[in-house]
Amino acid sequence: MDKEIIVALVAMAGTLIGSFAGIITSSKLTSFRLEQLEQKVDKHNSFAERIPVVEERIKELNHRVDDIERGGFCSNEGR
Repeated sequence: MDKEIIVALVAMAGTLIGSFAGIITSSKLTSFRLEQLEQKVDKHNSFAERIPVVEERIKELNHRVDDIERGGFCSNEGR
């Protein structure tokens, strides 16, 4: 075989290997970043579920404080 053909085949093989390695590395990085974002979204969702409960509890406590300030009694209706 001619030297030029061998050099062309080696260059093509190197290009293919390099391209596939780049694609695989990029895919792994993308997967890692997606996992990190999913974890952040999960944390956010847990806060979003808990906020209404906290808001309701704050309303109850404010009502109890208002009762105490007015010299009244605290009702335990929410319990």
